[in-house]
Amino acid sequence: MKAMPTDITRAQELVYELKIEQVMTREVITIAPDSSMGDLKELLRVNRIGGVPVVEDGALVGIITMENLIKAMETGELSAIVGDKMTTKLQTMRANDSVIAAVSLFGQFGYGRLPVVDGEGGLVGILTPSDIVRGLLRQIEVEWHAEEIRRYRARHIFEDIESDQTGLILRYRVKAHDFSRGGEASAKIKRALERLGAHPRIVRRVAVAAYEAEMNLVIHSHGGEIIAEICPERIEVTAVDRGPGIADVEKALEPGYSTAAAWVRELGFGAGMGFTDIRACADQMKLNSEVGVGTRLELCFSLR
Repeated sequence: MKAMPTDITRAQELVYELKIEQVMTREVITIAPDSSMGDLKELLRVNRIGGVPVVEDGALVGIITMENLIKAMETGELSAIVGDKMTTKLQTMRANDSVIAAVSLFGQFGYGRLPVVDGEGGLVGILTPSDIVRGLLRQIEVEWHAEEIRRYRARHIFEDIESDQTGLILRYRVKAHDFSRGGEASAKIKRALERLGAHPRIVRRVAVAAYEAEMNLVIHSHGGEIIAEICPERIEVTAVDRGPGIADVEKALEPGYSTAAAWVRELGFGAGMGFTDIRACADQMKLNSEVGVGTRLELCFSLR
């Protein structure tokens, strides 16, 4: 299946790679539920922010925003307590979640901020779209010099090896529903390509396609493997899984089509754009699947 490849920017690539703990704000301004809306007004004004988590005895109990404050001002309720006006239905993130999951939630629900909690539900940070932008810019600046050095050191590796057919094969096992490690294989493939001196545009395309393929294994399969074969003229990425298989391959390739469970969607995954994004990145894509057996996805990226 032939596709027109799409260039991926460094910022887009980092959205897939970074974890929330790398971009979130750790020193969080909070308010107690027994504080007044007048106290909230002053807190937002002094700190020039649009909302804060509500914390009681160290536990996150709600979110209160500028919108809640405006409604209270319109009805003359500045003396009301925050606990009566806050939102208690919360969408939270974990520090080791991927930034792409947060971006998906921001885009899908229009949140202004997402509390970041630990395993016990304790507040460890806050994430806003501005935090993501600042984190991306900071990471780009830090990595620019290192990327240039790695490419310089390794760009002639294939030229120094004499054989009729030279290639490097990388294999990575992917566990089903292991979202905490989702993206590790594609990140390692990306780093390997950088060290081998592949052009940044090729690296970005392969990294995004490999990530989407890897997350398909995490979400839909019983586990599988990502294989990358790197040759002087091409890169081939294969994702093989043991899983339920795809009943209708053509339907699965349609943008927005997804069979992901509701709980997966709530995590920010399974939007049905994986194969669409993969096809946009790869020069060639081949998808074979057998119900009850599994699925094999083959991608090819030309280095010419």
